[in-house]
Amino acid sequence: GLDKQGYSQVSPERLDHWRERCGKRFFLFVGVMRYYKGLHILLEAAQGSQYPIVIVGTGPLETELKSQALRLGLSNVQFLGRLGDEDKVALLQLCAAFVFPSHLRSEAFGISLLEAAMYGKPMISSEIGTGTSYINIHGETGLVVPPGDPSAFRAAMDKLWSSPESCARMGRQAEMRYEKLFTSALMGRQMADLYRQVVTETRLAK
Repeated sequence: GLDKQGYSQVSPERLDHWRERCGKRFFLFVGVMRYYKGLHILLEAAQGSQYPIVIVGTGPLETELKSQALRLGLSNVQFLGRLGDEDKVALLQLCAAFVFPSHLRSEAFGISLLEAAMYGKPMISSEIGTGTSYINIHGETGLVVPPGDPSAFRAAMDKLWSSPESCARMGRQAEMRYEKLFTSALMGRQMADLYRQVVTETRLAK
């Protein structure tokens, strides 16, 4: 569960800074560049496109991914490296949609995916049968594609990019799902209820 009040408040100056650097509409990825994040799939999906893609984070595959982007001629992809909390929140607020190409079950949940929902952003993710499937509901809070499929991921990006109205609607529904299921207050109450249930059952068993 997440508490939005615990996240940085973004100054107008930082918003203006990133709006000028990244544009009015862009896809955003935030995360560590690990093998299961599927960023190579995202880069393949971006080949030949014109829409801006912003990648925040560092990790073991950074050099390899930058080389891939150079090889594919992806002038529309920005690697921003590691950023502070305020800048990350600014980009979450400004982006048109959030991309999450993780393609292996090593991705157990996806906190950054939930952060995107918290800020009312539609998501593109892959169906890997983990917690990501509970956050992003296909056609409701975003789009879900088969894992490891650049063509399907590209088609999902095309769909959101070409329909700002659908993009905004799914973003609103993503935020509503976060508020209904994923706030830290709700999670805390559910955990407390579970403990009370276990204690009661243990006492009855005695």
